[in-house]
Amino acid sequence: MTKITIKETQNPTILKFEFEDFITQNQSFEFKNIDEAQASPLAQQLFYLPFVKTVYISGNFIAIERYSIVEWDDVKDAVAEQIEAFVEKGGVIIKVDEATTKKQPITVYGETTPNPAALKFVVSRMLTRNAVEYKNIDQTASSPLAKELFKFPYVKEVFIDENYISVTKYDINNWDEITLEVRSFIKQFIENGGTVLDETLIEVATKNDITKDEAFDKLDVTSQQIINILEEYVKPAVAADGGNIAFDSYNEEDKTVKVILQGACSGCPSSTFTLKSGIENMLKSMLNDEGIKVEALNA
Repeated sequence: MTKITIKETQNPTILKFEFEDFITQNQSFEFKNIDEAQASPLAQQLFYLPFVKTVYISGNFIAIERYSIVEWDDVKDAVAEQIEAFVEKGGVIIKVDEATTKKQPITVYGETTPNPAALKFVVSRMLTRNAVEYKNIDQTASSPLAKELFKFPYVKEVFIDENYISVTKYDINNWDEITLEVRSFIKQFIENGGTVLDETLIEVATKNDITKDEAFDKLDVTSQQIINILEEYVKPAVAADGGNIAFDSYNEEDKTVKVILQGACSGCPSSTFTLKSGIENMLKSMLNDEGIKVEALNA
């Protein structure tokens, strides 16, 4: 009799369904839709559930990320029973031959950023929907790739978002000395099935889309307008440069907008110019208020 243990993760939208024994050997799989899940008949069956967003299979567990149309408390027992019944009937969790022989080749290329200490390594597939920044190796529990990158003596910080990895270096090496080594390492790590990000270990600031909307609704109108401007006009631009910008707060009294810079934007010599001449001027114009000031908490 297959027994599934249900365990919560640091991300409230993701739940782990653990087996008593390992179901994969030294491999991790991530499926975002039923077409991607051809190597896993069980994952394909799970995608018939309307609330299943992503399926992860690794070690002794299956982790499922849900859409916010349901709460896990309402469906988790039924999902566990469905997994148990599937396995009891002899259903295949992972087709070993298909999973091991279909190594997906990828391309990785380096892009310069406005920050001379940071280089953006673009990968030919999506890596994550959650922007994550690592300042040191102790923070890398959720990213085996970042952990390995920190073993290079010249790697200072790692930032991962969408389809790219921004690496910030110490001054001991020039990029022309190390770019090929870093690019080749990232390419081989991903092609060999290494985990870039374990989404189940990423701490999220908001529990789900609903609570995120609730938090937004509680803000003053100006803060809401600032967030919308940052999301629509600023984030795509800084992402193209290998970085990210996050809204922290807005003080109505002195009209100061505080933001957090991540990735290539953090510590960039031109970040102050970008904040003042770019973002600050944009907010002044779009909000029709010359008193707006922008400050970075970590500039």
